[in-house]
Amino acid sequence: MQANLITKTLDSIESANSTKIAVLDIGSNSFHLVVARVISNTVQILHKTKIKVHLADGLSKDHHLSQDAINRGLEALEIIQHSLDGFEPETVRIVATYTLRKAKNALAFIKAAKKILPYPIEIISGQEEARLIYNGVAHTETLEGKTLVVDIGGGSTEFSLGQQFEPILLRSIDIGCVSFQQMFFNQGKVKRKMVNKAIVYAQQQLALIENKYIKQGWQQCIGTSGTIESIVAIVNKNAIGNKDSNANKGSNDGTLSLIQLETLMEKLIATEDMELLELGDVNEDRRQLIPAGLAILIAIFKQFEIDKMSFAQAALREGVIYEMEDSLTHTNVQERSVQSLASRYDIDTIQANLVLNTAFKLFKHVKKDWQLKSSGLKQLLGWSALLHEIGLHVSSTGVHKHSHYILSNSDLPGFNAEEQQFLAMLTRFHRKRIRLEEVPIFSQFSAKDVLHCIILLRLSVLLNIKRQQDFLPEFTTSVSDNEISLQFPENWLSVRPIIEINLAAEQEKLARIGIELNFL
Repeated sequence: MQANLITKTLDSIESANSTKIAVLDIGSNSFHLVVARVISNTVQILHKTKIKVHLADGLSKDHHLSQDAINRGLEALEIIQHSLDGFEPETVRIVATYTLRKAKNALAFIKAAKKILPYPIEIISGQEEARLIYNGVAHTETLEGKTLVVDIGGGSTEFSLGQQFEPILLRSIDIGCVSFQQMFFNQGKVKRKMVNKAIVYAQQQLALIENKYIKQGWQQCIGTSGTIESIVAIVNKNAIGNKDSNANKGSNDGTLSLIQLETLMEKLIATEDMELLELGDVNEDRRQLIPAGLAILIAIFKQFEIDKMSFAQAALREGVIYEMEDSLTHTNVQERSVQSLASRYDIDTIQANLVLNTAFKLFKHVKKDWQLKSSGLKQLLGWSALLHEIGLHVSSTGVHKHSHYILSNSDLPGFNAEEQQFLAMLTRFHRKRIRLEEVPIFSQFSAKDVLHCIILLRLSVLLNIKRQQDFLPEFTTSVSDNEISLQFPENWLSVRPIIEINLAAEQEKLARIGIELNFL
């Protein structure tokens, strides 16, 4: 009887709606998987998986990823794949950072990865990585005033400065613990000469960005990543600094100071064998990277004139998780990026919205027959419609090329590297000849998706050439694999010769790439 009562204890409690999401961070040193549940506007971490891959070890000086490194990465994905069984595409996000960002043959890895994981892999820019790291910290820490967040990765270090949920400055510098270990500490010994070289080299790289950050100032500094976590653990384990020390000497409260870092480095230099130093729970792989990470951190403290740094567990993965759930995001970051560009370059918003509405109408008509299923495709088509004339700010001659350049080289928070390239590519071919040899190969989008979106944007621009509201009538659209047909009301085209002439010219351009355009 008592057992029956226990089994029915929770029957009367109504379960809240929840969403299970997963984020995989393909890092230079490790692959991190985080599975979380979003419920009642809170995130509950269900489990984490971390696999050491040392991807950056296989990146050559000319930025080619070795086959051994690719194989290690694929083996890790095969392990991770079991944790993602049953997840819908919209609940999984995979982001890749420095190593795949730099690798010239990154596409080879992504193509092989697709055979293991049926989800797109996004290669994000350094600044986008910094933004997502800040987002993770902002959602999990109490930020008072302006906050500087530092994340030392395997191949790059990200700096973000913001206030509460809003980042102000975002930068990524190509200095990381794996690359520094290879450059300065590959003999397994910590020599003073090499330590000094590493610190000076890092300071030289940091000199490119330090002034903007120091000018802004901050009230607190937070470090994330496994490297900083390990250094905090070692400092505490070895009692480097004590509670009676003043602020400049640091303490054992989980914060770091420059004097603590330099004292730890002296211990590493003085120790013939790192195993003789008490490193606590820091694993063997991470131990080998400590001198490199420590050198970078000392340089950061010196260049940024940091008094003390605390540590936060949240980083890139948590930033992505919080952004995935609409109810937890404070703004649509992509929308804000597009609005910023539109304002800066004084876009004709009425014309932009005319093109947008036509593009979405065409997309709706052809989506099923053209099987436009790639995630985010409609949104990117819409953003390109809004921004296709951004190049007018430079010149009306070659506007499509100017638009392409601006979108390729602007900071676009919220867009990963491929999404930004896709957006720029669509604007590049919204008019004039389509040069298929200049269309990039994407991992997130098929070649057909790319071509079909180009066609939809071109037609949307062409049909709104008069730049007049209520000019276009209701029309129908039908498609087959290599054909698109537009049917307007009877006699509508015959009294609008400019539209008809432009459609005829477009018919010839599309025919050159194997697409048949019909209109009547």
